[in-house]
Amino acid sequence: QVHVVESGGGLVQAGGSLRLSCAASGRTFSSYTMAWFRQPPGKEREFVAAISWSGDSTYYADSVKGRFTISRDNAKNTVYLQINNLKLEDTAVYFCATRTKVIYGIRDRMAYDYWGQGTQVTVSS
Repeated sequence: QVHVVESGGGLVQAGGSLRLSCAASGRTFSSYTMAWFRQPPGKEREFVAAISWSGDSTYYADSVKGRFTISRDNAKNTVYLQINNLKLEDTAVYFCATRTKVIYGIRDRMAYDYWGQGTQVTVSS
């Protein structure tokens, strides 16, 4: 089992940057693919990015490619999401999650368990 806590959100002007962190507990953290999802106001939770257990493979939603970078430090049990050139539509609660069900695709919310409480990112004009 993995317990995760997200941090790093805040209020940022459009065009700005943030780095979100997901601190995980559990000695098997380095065995799991980890992902970031987000939930905009009034909308469904959506896939943002994922990273394999080794960090060698990364996956992104088309809407964030080129602006978001996911990374991990297994020695620190932490996953990061670097967000650059923030846009108004990036406003959302950002969640970290652990992939536990490989029968579902890596971008499928159903593949993930052990969600954190989320961190709010608000982009202003």
